[in-house]
Amino acid sequence: MAGSEVNPMRSAHAAPRCRGRAKRTGEPCRAPAVRGWCVCRMHGAGGGAAMGPRNGRFKTGLYTCEAIEMRRLVYALAREARKVEEVVG
Repeated sequence: MAGSEVNPMRSAHAAPRCRGRAKRTGEPCRAPAVRGWCVCRMHGAGGGAAMGPRNGRFKTGLYTCEAIEMRRLVYALAREARKVEEVVG
């Protein structure tokens, strides 16, 4: 039965290691790298801003690119209408 059991720590020990190094000694970090990253969580993996509404710079409503572009189109149509009205008279 000992041969059929799977050691859960085997995958943890076999995980790829962080590529970060200590600033003072230059020794490599021995922590496992975060999945999909080359570094551990202490050296920058998983950081960055949240996506969507959880991000502080997420724009909704009046200042979205789509709304600004729509206003530009409306203003351009209004200018053209004024020019046509001026010519027709």
